[in-house]
Amino acid sequence: MSSPTNAPLTPFPIARDMRVAIVRTLWNAHITEALLAGAHDTLSAAGIGDDMIDVFEVPGAVELTFASAKLVDTGLYNAIIILGCVIRGGTPHFDYVCQSVTQGNSYLNAECDIPIIFGVLTVDTEQDALDRAGGKLGNKGAEAAQAALLMYDFVEKANNI
Repeated sequence: MSSPTNAPLTPFPIARDMRVAIVRTLWNAHITEALLAGAHDTLSAAGIGDDMIDVFEVPGAVELTFASAKLVDTGLYNAIIILGCVIRGGTPHFDYVCQSVTQGNSYLNAECDIPIIFGVLTVDTEQDALDRAGGKLGNKGAEAAQAALLMYDFVEKANNI
């Protein structure tokens, strides 16, 4: 077994008949737009056509779970990527929002037949978010799309065992 690294995952360039939903928050839209661009570019580079990628918008991070559940119910998607940005403030609201979206995403992943990929930044400052949305620390939206591709491949392999 190889040792873990901090290097981003790189999906194998294989043909995929994959349909993806991306749900992004409008809260901190300048950040989530950059995450969306990273996710879209990564999916496109992997050969996923624009006609196979649907983008939805919700007000904030708490609504991501509801939107994901509704999209799962459609049966149209092989993966869902959620993108958001929660920046710590001076109240406990940050903790409640982060806990809600994290637990909701975990629940859906345990209960659903498709992967729900967590691309929500939970950061202390706006600069921390900018650094992770195409800045010096890469683009976490692109990493979420890589994870969606790899999880699609995993599901396909698991379904053929």
